[in-house]
Amino acid sequence: MSHRIERVNQLIRKEISESLQREVNDPRLAGVISVTAVETAPDLKFAKVYVSHLAGAERKDEILGALNSAAGFFRGELGKVLTMRYVPEIHFYWDESIERGARLSQLIDQANKPQKHPTDQR
Repeated sequence: MSHRIERVNQLIRKEISESLQREVNDPRLAGVISVTAVETAPDLKFAKVYVSHLAGAERKDEILGALNSAAGFFRGELGKVLTMRYVPEIHFYWDESIERGARLSQLIDQANKPQKHPTDQR
């Protein structure tokens, strides 16, 4: 990945995170929504924005629907900050890595737990 794309990804992530905190008043987006990653296409025309929420996947569809319907707003806000010819078209996706990590941690804890065998006479 080029250095320019990395900088654009970081800037998009920062600006969308700040916009979510400051300017978005949609009740469907209540609570802490984290922008976990941004992947911009090599031609800088499209950006995938990965998000997660403390509530987990139970509100996934509601949150993604609200974010994708507000994608034009976020693109407009980015247009004020980015000094590029084109502002990337934004699509929001759910980042499942946090849930996967928590599940993996839980499985590791279970595997490390001492297990009783039926032959133990304790």
